[in-house]
Amino acid sequence: MSDTTELEAAAFRRLLRHLNVERSDVQNIDLMILAGFCRNCLSDWYREAAEAAGQPMSKDEARERVYGMPFAEWKAKFQQEATPEKLAAFAEAQRGHG
Repeated sequence: MSDTTELEAAAFRRLLRHLNVERSDVQNIDLMILAGFCRNCLSDWYREAAEAAGQPMSKDEARERVYGMPFAEWKAKFQQEATPEKLAAFAEAQRGHG
């Protein structure tokens, strides 16, 4: 695997496996607070790339590719209610990067 695109694709697949299998406990709000992006951002970027390549894709299709299952199913299995502390930290992070 020497092609840059193949390497990038492998790294992306590994990132998704890490987020969705090994660390499904990490909430999207945690990612947003610390890194400024989350699984939903990744799905938006994936959809935008697909559309730029002439492959129309719905928001739901992109999310299923990123989450590895329908988004509603992932939410039911893994998403927790954000605590007031996390919401405050998110608001602070947004002010710092707005």
